[in-house]
Amino acid sequence: MLDGADDRQLKKAAELLHNGKLVAIPTETVYGLAADAFNDDAVAAIFAAKGRPADHPLIVHIGRIEQLNQLARDIPPPAVELAKYFWPGPLTLLLNKSQHVPDVVTGGLATVGVRMPKHDVTQALLAENDLMVAAPSANPYKRLSPTSAEQVLHGLNGKIDAVLDGGMCHIGLESTIVDLTAFNETGDISIRRSGHITAEQISQVIGLPVNAWQPHELKVAGNVSAHYQPGPPLYLKSTNEIATKLRTLHDNIPGVVSYSDELSPILKALPPTRWIALPKDKAGFARALYAALYQLDRQCVPEIWLETPPDTLQWQDVNDRLSRAATEAGT
Repeated sequence: MLDGADDRQLKKAAELLHNGKLVAIPTETVYGLAADAFNDDAVAAIFAAKGRPADHPLIVHIGRIEQLNQLARDIPPPAVELAKYFWPGPLTLLLNKSQHVPDVVTGGLATVGVRMPKHDVTQALLAENDLMVAAPSANPYKRLSPTSAEQVLHGLNGKIDAVLDGGMCHIGLESTIVDLTAFNETGDISIRRSGHITAEQISQVIGLPVNAWQPHELKVAGNVSAHYQPGPPLYLKSTNEIATKLRTLHDNIPGVVSYSDELSPILKALPPTRWIALPKDKAGFARALYAALYQLDRQCVPEIWLETPPDTLQWQDVNDRLSRAATEAGT
């Protein structure tokens, strides 16, 4: 474990990356498993450590907007506008890749996802010799994305070279992916993964229509039907369903994740290790979600019941992650 607040240890992390090693790094969204984006062997080691299919593309993280020109070609003006407005921040631009980007990074695709993370520790890390790193979430493939260094070690200890500790992630869900690869030909701009930044916000910045997220089959980060999963089966249940079932349940007690006041009187009767109340606001809920599921996973509960969040556009990114994490999703 390396302390991101210690300059010497931060330089050690940069040295490891330069030498082709794997380092888990903090971002504002989730922790990423980083390797030098231009070192084919190091990037291949990411897939091996995670057990991730080699055709599932990675996102490249940069420290300066100017580096975008090294990674992408025919960059449309709206992409530049979005980078200037939202970076550093939780927005990934999907663009046509330049010839300099190794195919191992993009899973053999002709496109590349690029973002600039908003985290002081990782910004300082990337400033070391102008690093650019490929970095998917730092977890075994399809498992919970980590929002703390502890969670990274739980999933990948012994498979990576270091974890750079930067504290808890501020946002807690993966970045929005906006696809501009067809803009120069068709004018199309589409959300390919929902996140903290919405289609409406993007549209307001560039003054152009943006297609909101819809289910699709494109190969982009996170787009598999079963993903973000804790160890125990996860079930999404209504408030009433949880309340009714808990009143009659006497053994094999599940772990419960709730956010509404309605369940509090019933849940207070559970062992304190079996119930986690999340904030009611969407940002607070999202920030704490993966950590709550991780905590119940560590308690070895037989299954997890999660009170279904509101089905609104504001909660789209949360509901997308939960639909992939839940047992009902077909896992």
